[in-house]
Amino acid sequence: MSYTIVAQTRTEIGKGSSRRLRHAGKVPAVIYGAGKEPVSIVFEHKDVINIQANADFYNNDLTIVLDGTEVKVRAQAIQRHVFKPLVEHIDFVYA
Repeated sequence: MSYTIVAQTRTEIGKGSSRRLRHAGKVPAVIYGAGKEPVSIVFEHKDVINIQANADFYNNDLTIVLDGTEVKVRAQAIQRHVFKPLVEHIDFVYA
């Protein structure tokens, strides 16, 4: 099964801006690897929380639609809230 997630490029980076995004119901993330520059992105939390509950999310390539361009990635690491059912950050690598 393949998943497609819509994301936007993030211009502000850092702890404070990530915190503001999380409070607004968004998930900060980064795509890196394959000799390319890292790209900071942001998702809607509601889009990510449902698909990350499936094992396929971790084992298969995902498609991220980033500002109209499709990018194939694989989930590398996910940071979750300690006791709330929230995703706080996701690291992706280029597939």
